Amino acid sequence: MKLLVILLLFHATFLMINGQISSITNTHHETYIVHVEKPKNVMSLRSTDLLSWYMSFLPTKTLASGEPRIVYAYQTAITGFAARLTSEEVKAMETKDGFIHATKDRMLYLHTTHINDFLGLNQGTCLRKDTNLGKGLIIGILDTGVLPTHPSFKDSGLPHPPTKWKGHCDFKPTTCNNKLIGARSFQRGNKDLPYDPVGHGTHIASIAAGGFVKDAQVLGNAKGTASGVAPSCHLAIYKVCHSSVCGSSDVLAGIDQAMTDGVDVISLSFGGGAVPFYNDAVAIGALAAVEKGIIVTSSAGNSGPTKGTIENDSPWLITVGASTMDRMIRAKVKLGNGEELLGESAYHPSGFTYGFLPIVYPGQHGGSRAKACSDGSLSRINVKGMVVLCHNSGENNTVEKGIIVQKAGGVAMILLNEKNQNMTTQAAAHVLPAAHVSYSDSKRILSYVLSKTNPTATIIFDGTLYGISPAPSVASFSSRGPSSVNEGVLKPDIIAPGVNILGAWPSPVGPLSLESPVNSNITSTEFNIVSGTSLASPVIAGVATLLKIAHPDWSPAVIKSAIMTTANTLDRDGFPISDLYSMGAGHINPAKANDPGLVYDIVGDDYIAYLCGLGYTDKQVSTVARRIIECANIDPINAEELNYPSVSVALGSKAKKTITRSVMNVGESESLYSMQIKRPEGVEVSVYPEKLSFSEMNQTLTFSLYFSSGDVSAMRGGVSEGYLRWVSNKHIVRTPILVTFT
Repeated sequence: MKLLVILLLFHATFLMINGQISSITNTHHETYIVHVEKPKNVMSLRSTDLLSWYMSFLPTKTLASGEPRIVYAYQTAITGFAARLTSEEVKAMETKDGFIHATKDRMLYLHTTHINDFLGLNQGTCLRKDTNLGKGLIIGILDTGVLPTHPSFKDSGLPHPPTKWKGHCDFKPTTCNNKLIGARSFQRGNKDLPYDPVGHGTHIASIAAGGFVKDAQVLGNAKGTASGVAPSCHLAIYKVCHSSVCGSSDVLAGIDQAMTDGVDVISLSFGGGAVPFYNDAVAIGALAAVEKGIIVTSSAGNSGPTKGTIENDSPWLITVGASTMDRMIRAKVKLGNGEELLGESAYHPSGFTYGFLPIVYPGQHGGSRAKACSDGSLSRINVKGMVVLCHNSGENNTVEKGIIVQKAGGVAMILLNEKNQNMTTQAAAHVLPAAHVSYSDSKRILSYVLSKTNPTATIIFDGTLYGISPAPSVASFSSRGPSSVNEGVLKPDIIAPGVNILGAWPSPVGPLSLESPVNSNITSTEFNIVSGTSLASPVIAGVATLLKIAHPDWSPAVIKSAIMTTANTLDRDGFPISDLYSMGAGHINPAKANDPGLVYDIVGDDYIAYLCGLGYTDKQVSTVARRIIECANIDPINAEELNYPSVSVALGSKAKKTITRSVMNVGESESLYSMQIKRPEGVEVSVYPEKLSFSEMNQTLTFSLYFSSGDVSAMRGGVSEGYLRWVSNKHIVRTPILVTFT
């Protein structure tokens, strides 16, 4: 039988079935992730025992296509499997003893030379120096694969992987090395090499732990030495995304494999909208990893600035939003009336004329698709020899818009931000002269163009500039809280650089990209500049790796706490960065995170009590916990009671509430902290005790916050922000406070 092939093919955490499969959108059979109890009366959970147990839940009827039923047989992340089933077959399965829960395979979507300078992580700084640049630890990257021959993944001076490493390299044996120690691919049971045809995974991996590459640049801009945040760390690649889509069963298989392989940190840069945790394969797999001591970072999503769009919102994940840096690759628009407006582009052509050219605005008469310069929308519009205005909207990205403009005969492009995109502009590697401008400048350009009979413009390229203000600021696209499913835990947790980030790329960019398609057999030395919360997650993964080396006894929750309570809330000019739903605790400050003074910890049982407090059924809690849970035997807690490094409270009029937190001393053995509080508007808050006196390291003390409100009916549906600070002679431990008026 085909199923027997499994045991010969893989010795890892899950078992993969070899065979060609039909689309997940097949009329009858779809992929389901099925959670079951551990088999009873089995002495050891060998792969053969698990496979027999899993097969007992499946129909005996074979598929007409000849495909195997089981796609993945998980072993570490969950007790369960992914299989091709109809809804009727799933319903019949629910009656079997040992069945817990089943959910359809969900599609998730993919959401640097200057980063380390901006974060104060130059090679000689204490945190990098003391942690030996991440040497000895392993970051697992779940994404679109990798180009293994890129110079960012050379292993010069790196030791062999630690003895705990149990992973495998699906490339040729000589392709992996002491930097890139493992590479696997998961595509619903199909065998595939983990090459990266997209670029996303290669970029992400280099940001987290790429090695030093001198003279890195993108089309002559952003020049410098490129490196990841933890450049001496080992990398393990798990290709779970194909094109821009990541199947949740593949993602769970990647997490399952990474746990058995022995990674220390996992970085995820995709999501699919907030859903209950028992239907969220990422949340379930991540909790399994966290309980094993593995830190899991994740991107917040790219659906901002709308409130309530946050993704990857479980409290055991470190959820990361995107921020800007103080670098600008300037492309200046000069209008025919002499007005100059600042934009960005990574492509600065040396031969482009600065003479004025006619402007054409396809959106004036061509409809929404022409307004966005969508594919085929310019075929009936004369754009030859003109500067074309394209709105930053529609289904194609900014580089693709330029390709469409160029094919239609346009010689330059001005990208116009929409209102919700505000000030965030991207220095993309365009194929033609271009400038991406802010919303306010877009309005000025349109006002000029629509008021003139023969409007003209040119683009002036000023190169790479540093020290630009404001910085950091929250990217407009970065998804905002609160969670639409998990209210009560403030998300995102933190923000980190995610706009115009330089990283490794598997193929040429800019004009040459039209001549050189992606080829997994080439050796690329290319870099690219990309934006998204996808890029912020590996930044935090790299920082977390350095902290784990510096403090090997810290749990994932403690490392998250250190990152959050030391975050910057003011930009470099001393102004507030943003609100809590946008920035969470604030902007990452790696040096301060290495010495936080006090930390909040959360143990695994606290998460189970929290799940019971969400009102889930026992089976739903058991699905997330991956073991049988009876909430009647557990004291449930709500989100407000979780020992989180932020406080989020719901209050009605004339209400009172007490919130308790515990902090552990990781600073000086004898230390005294005094309370400082900024009370949220409309709320009285007191803290007891007002001082915390520690006499030894790792000592834990508890304090309470007492909230009371007056008549806040006029504020109903709104929020108010404040903070609590514990201050010693050396440390400031900041906890954001968010009050929602109900």
